[in-house]
Amino acid sequence: MTSENKIVKKGIRTPTGGIIHDGANYRLTDEGLQPVAATNPKVLKNMGVNDHVGNGGGAFNGMFGLGSFGLQHKQVYQDPQGFGYGWQLDAREEIKAVVDGYMEQKALDSQAGGAGTAGYAMVPVYVDPRVIDTTRKFTPLVELIPRVANMGTTADYNQLTAKGSAAFEAENTAKTAADDTYDRQSTSIKYGYAVGSVTGPAIAAMPAYTMQGFTPTGTGLGGGSTFGAQAAPNAKQLEVLVKTRALRELQENTIINGNTSTNAYEYNGIVQLMSSTNTVDKNTSALELSDIKTAVRYAFDDGGRPNLAVCSSSVYTDIEALMMDQLRFVPQQKLSWGFETLSIRTMVGDIPVIPSMYLSNTSGSKAIYFLDMSVVEERVLQDLTYAELAKTADADWFMLKVYEALIIKNTAFCSSVTEIS
Repeated sequence: MTSENKIVKKGIRTPTGGIIHDGANYRLTDEGLQPVAATNPKVLKNMGVNDHVGNGGGAFNGMFGLGSFGLQHKQVYQDPQGFGYGWQLDAREEIKAVVDGYMEQKALDSQAGGAGTAGYAMVPVYVDPRVIDTTRKFTPLVELIPRVANMGTTADYNQLTAKGSAAFEAENTAKTAADDTYDRQSTSIKYGYAVGSVTGPAIAAMPAYTMQGFTPTGTGLGGGSTFGAQAAPNAKQLEVLVKTRALRELQENTIINGNTSTNAYEYNGIVQLMSSTNTVDKNTSALELSDIKTAVRYAFDDGGRPNLAVCSSSVYTDIEALMMDQLRFVPQQKLSWGFETLSIRTMVGDIPVIPSMYLSNTSGSKAIYFLDMSVVEERVLQDLTYAELAKTADADWFMLKVYEALIIKNTAFCSSVTEIS
């Protein structure tokens, strides 16, 4: 006969002669001595537990509802003075043992701890210390065009526009002087700025980075044209590097596309200065090698000797294709500046061609410019300079500045092919 309702207390001898010594309550059954917590409704009711026996919520089950020892709602598991049932009770060790056993069965995976910022909370994020500039551009003309120191806020120079005639005459006759014509040209120096700021918390918290592929060398062609890495040990140095590149790219873009009619604060670039002078206008048709030879001849006839060509990347590949079709090879020339590039044989000699990332590749807007570098100058009042700005809050402000202007002393020494399809 099963003794379901007989409560066995600590210190009471069991039918087999054993002594209950673990502080738990037991009942006698045909199967032997069993814990009271074995979910027999009648026994639980005799202990003052609610008749309802079932599973609790997630938090309740996580603590008390694990394994065969699971406690029920309102069941006492700690009563060291015996106020509830008249005997001492403490089942915390048994609960801990069951919970520990359950936790040991849970696998720790990469998602443990809940979702984090860029992964999961228990897995830290390891940021690559190398920063790649996705907007990088080569700036060869800033380096190739001669930079000439300039006093004052204008770049002034004189042109001899007409010579007095010379003639063969009879011996010992009266002579008449022939007048020459001169003209003064003046170009205003313009002021370029890049302003940056770094907050105090950014300086304190940001680690060192390396700007990978940050400093350009050459034109982007050949093995000697690369982007070098630049270290930035702190947040401010990183910001200075970025603003320096921004100003350098502004200079390159203005040398090509500057237009005072759309921005009075910048100077005119090659496109505006050349305008229609000695231009072979293709009127949205394909480039031919004869167009290049014609353009160079225009410059030659006006006294120029072009020795550098600048074009868009699309025109560059067009020329490569034309030369391969007709010559079966593409001649290269190594410049004194340390890189190799495409070279075109013309009546004035071999002209190296440099592709610019700032000239248009749009059909009908593509162009190539042939420059006589003896008359092309970048006049500089003040070259690239760093200056601190006033500190009015928890941030370091600074600016980079350059004062300069591009001049072509005689555009007729140069030429171009424009509106290429």
